Amino acid sequence: MTQRILFLGPPGAGKGTQAQLLCASRGLLHLSTGDLLRGEVKAGTALGQEAEAVMARGELVSDQLVLAIVRGRLSGHQGGWLLDGFPRNLTQAEALETLLTELAQPIERVVLMELDDDLLLQRLLGRGRADDNEAVIRHRLSVYAEQTAPLIEHYNQQGLLVAVESSGTVEAIAERISAALD
Repeated sequence: MTQRILFLGPPGAGKGTQAQLLCASRGLLHLSTGDLLRGEVKAGTALGQEAEAVMARGELVSDQLVLAIVRGRLSGHQGGWLLDGFPRNLTQAEALETLLTELAQPIERVVLMELDDDLLLQRLLGRGRADDNEAVIRHRLSVYAEQTAPLIEHYNQQGLLVAVESSGTVEAIAERISAALD
């Protein structure tokens, strides 16, 4: 059974929801980079203090800091895991692969959650967030496509990528993901 999984997909594809379901059903450690950063900040760790200072300046947390947090969570971890929200580009993917090789925990499968842009737009507008208007969402989708397209090809060339249609009910999507991993 696949135990070390990476989720890729555009904003609104349901990565967070599906990651929680899959981790619960398979007993995997869920590594959501956003949650990990918030957890480190809340715990007041040295990495958390560094991340908090960067975020307070309105800047993005460095790849090195994210990798250090991922290393901290995976060092000595014996079970499976699911990484959601990182990497977002080829440079991050290569750095992550170096780290996972050092930890002898290489990625076993990359799940690409695919969804038509119009459906993504409907989902994201339906969330009712203040920063979610059509222009902003379309920009986020174009940035995703630009930065993530090379990742899709990268993982496809390694034979790790499996694409899953992410429309329909939460349960139907979960079944497709599970079937793709078995």
